[in-house]
Amino acid sequence: MPAETIRDAIDRAGDAYAALGEIGETVEDEWSYVTDLTEAWRARFDEVVGVRGDETLTPEATVAIDRAIVEIAVIVDPHRAIDWLSTFPQVVLLAIEARP
Repeated sequence: MPAETIRDAIDRAGDAYAALGEIGETVEDEWSYVTDLTEAWRARFDEVVGVRGDETLTPEATVAIDRAIVEIAVIVDPHRAIDWLSTFPQVVLLAIEARP
């Protein structure tokens, strides 16, 4: 199987991040914050893909991103989801050696 590209990894991470955002959006008082935060991080992901999308990831980076995706997939508490909305993208970006 060929190595994963940054584009592939960020696509997978973006799908997981969208699901996390949906959980966070259930807190009415935080809806605007969650929406603004997710849009900002999606824009950062898009920037990285635009510049480095075709680069191949190391196996270690792929594993790190997979583990982060698994971690957020089990979150059901909306307040915990909101906490991870700023943490998860930073983990992904650090795994691919990009500035958060």
